[in-house]
Amino acid sequence: MHAPLPRHPAVDPRALLKEVTPFREPRQARSLFELAITAAPFAFLWVLIWAALDAGYALGFLLTLPAGGFLLRLFLIQHDCGHGAFFRGRASNDWLGRVLGILTLTPYDYWRRSHAMHHASTGNLDARGVGDVDTLTVAEFNALSRTRRLLYRLYRHPIVLFGIGPAYLFLFRHRLPVGMMRNGWRPWLSALGTNASIAAVAGVLIWAMGLKLFLLVHIPITLVAASLGVWFFYVQHQFERTHWDEAEDWSFHAAALHGSSHYDLPLILRWFSANIGVHHVHHLASRIPFYRLPEVLRQVPVLAEISKVTIRESLGAVRLVLWDQEKRRLVTFAEARAG
Repeated sequence: MHAPLPRHPAVDPRALLKEVTPFREPRQARSLFELAITAAPFAFLWVLIWAALDAGYALGFLLTLPAGGFLLRLFLIQHDCGHGAFFRGRASNDWLGRVLGILTLTPYDYWRRSHAMHHASTGNLDARGVGDVDTLTVAEFNALSRTRRLLYRLYRHPIVLFGIGPAYLFLFRHRLPVGMMRNGWRPWLSALGTNASIAAVAGVLIWAMGLKLFLLVHIPITLVAASLGVWFFYVQHQFERTHWDEAEDWSFHAAALHGSSHYDLPLILRWFSANIGVHHVHHLASRIPFYRLPEVLRQVPVLAEISKVTIRESLGAVRLVLWDQEKRRLVTFAEARAG
């Protein structure tokens, strides 16, 4: 059994916010450079996979993984656009985000709104359910019927979370403004406008290369990017020392800093994931461009140690499925049964 984890490290989140605020200014030339070195290799690999199919699918399949990595990075650039962090002007961020949404199969305006709700409620036990991984407390799980417990166990199974779930999310759920269908016309315009744009681009490509080749190229790339994206999102909030509170005790700044991880990755993975692993800083000040997050860690070194999660720890976190309000940490099903 683990001992209860401390509620907060001895840091003041509001004071740290003041220290990181100066890094919020995007650098226009750097943003354009990051976009170019992501979009161009993605397009090159996409065409290369198409060409490789003539020689057999094996080579194309091998190229799918790096292509998926570049598509993930394009999604994370879209993510920065949604926070107004990639360019100085809102219109520039929004239109780039909408264009990238055609590639990532993500309706930008609808996603931006739901993601803002995620940022506004991270770590709040009374505001779960929007833009997060469903997480029950031990007491809530024990109160469920046997059937609903089984469904929750299935939902939290790695094959569902990182295989079936990402495919469903990006290929199907994003086609309609799920969760915002009664919020006026804007979520519908975002979802259906993106769908129409995807159909137009896909139609041209299918006309040029045929339906079978198009599906063999783009669907595997999308599935790789989707699974990687969901994995990173999972690790950013589902780790043992994460932070949850009921609404009356909840603090945005404490939840941002301690309810989001610093996923300590090797350089190549940091690049492909656009430094999204520095997630505690991102939640504390979401308008910091992704390429300035390493600069923040260098200038404010205390942040490098807060909420740090190693790759080994992240693999073990898959087993942590319930929030124990007494121990103030995530626990496994077995630990919940043992009390």
